[in-house]
Amino acid sequence: MKGDYQELADEISALLGAPATLENRDFGLIAFGAHNSEDDSEMDPVRTRSILTRRSTPAVRSWFEDFGITRATGPVRIPAAPEAGVLRGRICLPVRHRGTVYGYVWLLDTDPGPTDGSLAAAMEVTARIGDLLFDEAQAGAGLSREFRAVLTSERGWPRDMAVAALRSALGPGADGLHAMVCVAPWPDEDSPARPVPAAAALCTLPVAGPQAHPGRPGGDGATEATGNTPYALAALIRVRSAGTLDPALSAGTLLTELAGTGATAGVAPARHGLNELSASWQESAAAARAAAAEPRFGPVAEWASIGPYRLLTALPRGLAHDTVVRDLMTPAHTELAHTAEVFLDCAGQAGRTASVLGIHRQTLYYRLSRIEQLTGLDLDEGEDRLLLHMALKGARL
Repeated sequence: MKGDYQELADEISALLGAPATLENRDFGLIAFGAHNSEDDSEMDPVRTRSILTRRSTPAVRSWFEDFGITRATGPVRIPAAPEAGVLRGRICLPVRHRGTVYGYVWLLDTDPGPTDGSLAAAMEVTARIGDLLFDEAQAGAGLSREFRAVLTSERGWPRDMAVAALRSALGPGADGLHAMVCVAPWPDEDSPARPVPAAAALCTLPVAGPQAHPGRPGGDGATEATGNTPYALAALIRVRSAGTLDPALSAGTLLTELAGTGATAGVAPARHGLNELSASWQESAAAARAAAAEPRFGPVAEWASIGPYRLLTALPRGLAHDTVVRDLMTPAHTELAHTAEVFLDCAGQAGRTASVLGIHRQTLYYRLSRIEQLTGLDLDEGEDRLLLHMALKGARL
């Protein structure tokens, strides 16, 4: 399929006598024509960034969309805007299928520019590109349904049937090594239109919870949903070895950028085949929640690295919020709560804790006595320390 797009982009470049770039409707780069390396005028910062990073920034996308390219049915000329990094004017050829835009072909405008006849011929090529993008979107939608069914089916024969259907849809690669990625919150129920490198399947799932992050899935795998709930994105990413999750981590980074401010991603350990996808989804969702609770993990966190949150996120929502910290967690005692968490993170070492907090030891001892009064716990007792530590961590969720 990639080769088909490249051939069509090259055909347009030949028709118009200028290098063309093809992007999907999310401004993700699909293919680009050869550029004359000796002619600096063929490039500007926006086009260079698009080719090198295979994407455009939200600001660039907004700039071009303001010229009506999402509604246009024919070529759109866009003037230069040096202040936005657009040093050369553009010609945008919308790529549509049955009235829906699926992408854009871009050319730098020239003087004289292409003739009306050559532009009309190029638009005929964009129609063929639109057919390919539509077919790809339809295939992806079908795969998303199969993937979603596996993650939401009850244990037993319903899940076995869903796994069999997904295995058939994925083909020979189904039994390979995959890592699950969870991104939350996801802005809507649609999967990203742009390609995600190494992705075998993508789907969105409605999730419940006060922070719009997936918690422990309901039952033994199905995600609970209520009206107007936010979404999370599940991505099944192909990896080459269990010890190298780089493709999944890269996918998580890309997808959190697409999801927008506040989104985090979790990555589960790699597994062979499809029989443990529900476990992988729970682990990746847990890591995404941990990344939202603890900035030091995120915005992309591996399940293997989230420590006690592996247990805390497995609890039903609310159970990790123990009443022992109710008074300690009030706004009036924010400093004491922080002191308690640092003290426990430092394994109860007073000197180390005082150094981290930048306070005198006597000040620390006073604060610890106040913490014991507020919680009723004895910080000389290991089990009381464990309860307080887990309750403080759980409160972040």
